[in-house]
Amino acid sequence: MRVLVVEDEEFLADMIAAGLRRDAIAADIAHDGRTALAKLRLGAYDVLILDRDLPGLHGDEVCRQVVEQGLLTRVLMLTASGTVHERVEGLGLGADDYLTKPFAYEELLARVLALGRRARPALPPVIERAGVIVDTARRLAVRDGRPLALSRKEFGVLEVLLRARGAVVSGDDLIEEVWEEHTSYRTNAVRVTLSKLRAKLGDPPVIETVPGAGYRMGDGPGAGMEPGRGTR
Repeated sequence: MRVLVVEDEEFLADMIAAGLRRDAIAADIAHDGRTALAKLRLGAYDVLILDRDLPGLHGDEVCRQVVEQGLLTRVLMLTASGTVHERVEGLGLGADDYLTKPFAYEELLARVLALGRRARPALPPVIERAGVIVDTARRLAVRDGRPLALSRKEFGVLEVLLRARGAVVSGDDLIEEVWEEHTSYRTNAVRVTLSKLRAKLGDPPVIETVPGAGYRMGDGPGAGMEPGRGTR
């Protein structure tokens, strides 16, 4: 999941983004409305956490343009005003949810996760392939019953590969899905993360490198072989 945090209070924006990243969510930051719209046009974000009272281009206008441009991003609007009128007005602009400051991070996270599920087609919370199981709701991963202690990047890469159901995922796609903005496509971050992930998954290998294309989750040892035949 990718989230854009738009908040002019830099400390609060940094705190929200840091919390989301700890929970394995790629989070980028903008401190004004115009920068936010530029990022939204360039990147595919599942959820927009939008402070309503932005200087310059108001949060209301950002929300209007998100709706008018048909962006699929779900909008969670933040405001210091908790009146019913303010909430109704914000939702009338096209916001999907509304949260009043001050708020508990746990509630913000729950709302972001709920909006993220609405931003994408419904997917099962538990996915499995080649003996590897990932429970996205509980952030757990196991292989053949053995728990895997994965970093958030390793978990994110494994989830993306599993969701691809055997299709090839390019390194650029992994950068888009798992890493924050400003991560260079030429970086070796994907290769390093995959190397560590493969080591933790153990033998026999289940992540395949497809030369010139990317990576895929295999079917596991012995899959697709005819009965009575071994491998060469």
